[in-house]
Amino acid sequence: MTEYERSRTMPAPPEYVFDQAANVDGLDSWLPGALHVRAGHLPDVTVHEDRTDEDTAAELRVRREQMRLEWGTRDQDSYTGWLQVTGGEGGSGEATVHLTFLDESHDPGQEAVDAALDDSLRRLAEQVRLRVDNAAG
Repeated sequence: MTEYERSRTMPAPPEYVFDQAANVDGLDSWLPGALHVRAGHLPDVTVHEDRTDEDTAAELRVRREQMRLEWGTRDQDSYTGWLQVTGGEGGSGEATVHLTFLDESHDPGQEAVDAALDDSLRRLAEQVRLRVDNAAG
């Protein structure tokens, strides 16, 4: 089992950050570019991975009262993860993403995972910024 975690301060209050992250129809806007989520009846979702051109049955749980998303594969125990939004300094939000690869054969390695997590958090911050700018504009 291998675990990875990254955090980033976001340009908005935590509630805005969580609302953006938890928008199931907008997950593709901040998830790694090679992953695409199609929602069924939550918690059931399907994740398509471009690299393998495969669909995987997964679960996504939105825990709004905790400002937390939790996900993982459904039929195979290959990975799980969560995103937690907390309050930061000056009213900003902070998003933390944690991944656990239970099956080592699914772990792409430290460098690839760190890059994907950093990119995802950067993209989420950009989506949050655009939402705040549009609300102010």
